[in-house]
Amino acid sequence: MLRFTDVQEFVFVLSPLDYFFGLFSLDIGIDLGTAYTLVYVRGKGIVINEPSFVALEKRSRVVREVGARAKEMWSKNPKDILIVRPLRDGVISEYDITARMLDYLIRKAHEQTWVPIPRPRVVVGIPSGVTEVEKRAVIEATLDAGAREAHLVEEPVAAAIGAGLPVLETRGSMVVDIGGGTTEVALFSLGGIVISRSIRVAGDEMDEDIVQYMRTKHNLLIGEPTAEKVKMEIGSAYPLPQERTYSIKGRNLTTGLPDAVEVSSIEIREAISGSVNIIIDTVKDALDDTPPELVADLMESGITIAGGGGMLKGIAERVQEEVNIRAYVADDPMTCVARGAGRILEDYNNLRRLLVGPERGSTSGSNLRPF
Repeated sequence: MLRFTDVQEFVFVLSPLDYFFGLFSLDIGIDLGTAYTLVYVRGKGIVINEPSFVALEKRSRVVREVGARAKEMWSKNPKDILIVRPLRDGVISEYDITARMLDYLIRKAHEQTWVPIPRPRVVVGIPSGVTEVEKRAVIEATLDAGAREAHLVEEPVAAAIGAGLPVLETRGSMVVDIGGGTTEVALFSLGGIVISRSIRVAGDEMDEDIVQYMRTKHNLLIGEPTAEKVKMEIGSAYPLPQERTYSIKGRNLTTGLPDAVEVSSIEIREAISGSVNIIIDTVKDALDDTPPELVADLMESGITIAGGGGMLKGIAERVQEEVNIRAYVADDPMTCVARGAGRILEDYNNLRRLLVGPERGSTSGSNLRPF
């Protein structure tokens, strides 16, 4: 059975046995990302950092691999194996597969415990621009995966907490969370979001930019896995102290034969410039609506960059040059959202008000599934 509680979460009404297992299950924070899913266990830190990929048998739909092993099969899989990315642009596109992936991650997080049927309390990070239907989908998928409680927190809020920003203070602070599917820009003060922007332009779009650039400029066909590797190796948003080159292997579109092309970091910077410019413009748009007093705070505290996109070389320098406010990359930016979700569980009484949930009484989208 499923019901609402007074803190905007869904909770299973558990059987006595499930309630018993719930008492000994771990509290878990999850960054349910388009590219990577990270799991934070209360008191232990980040225990899982896996790509958001699932390998299935096409006919039976049986899950063969989840995470890194499934990603290794990406674009190399035999015909009877289907590789699925169950999240797109930060939201669930394959509900059943997402639930099975979450079930795998929850059980993996409990491998070192004696609990045979985990019933954890879970906080999941979601993009700030998702709809009520998309929120419900995350809630239900988490409960289907075995959680006894499912809570939601907006990713920029979790990223700010994970980066150590003073979100509960009067002093304003800003985070730019660049993930795989979405970029979130948010300004905080007094425990709330003053200004927020959410766009579906992030790491995946940069990968696609590189694929298209290689096709157009070099007549070379490459896949997204290769593009992602190129981005990580020589991609940048700002001129590097020493520009680099990289040999990209693919298929020549003219001859149909294997080929290799050496490209420079300057070319890759040009390739991804469109997506980077959109992200910069989003930051500028948020600052344009920021109250003057909070702008003054930001000029002292700076802008924090989090998410996997924070590892793009020169991104902080580019933001700083464009907006004239100091920008810096958070420590371990990729784990900020998961760490923030976990810290809400560790200080639940004080931080629970930062949780969000579907609107009470909303009838939009699919009905709640009976249990």
